[in-house]
Amino acid sequence: MTPDELTPAMQNPEKDPEEWTTGKEPMTGPQRSYLQTLCREAGEEFDETLTKAAASRKIEELQAKTGRGKK
Repeated sequence: MTPDELTPAMQNPEKDPEEWTTGKEPMTGPQRSYLQTLCREAGEEFDETLTKAAASRKIEELQAKTGRGKK
C-alpha cells in the first residue's frame, strides 16, 4: 500500500491515553473546561486532579452518559 492509499486512521492511529507520552501530565485547559460542563450536565462531581489520560477517559464516559460528543 502506498502512502497515498492510507486512510487518515492508518496514518495516525488512535492511541490508548495510557500510552501517551504526556498522559501523566495535568489535564489541559480545554479538557478542564469541557469536563466541568459534562460533569455539571451529568450531575457528577468534577475532579480537578485528573491527568490528561484520565481526563480523556472521563470525557468519553461522560459523553456516552450525556449524549454529547461522538455519535
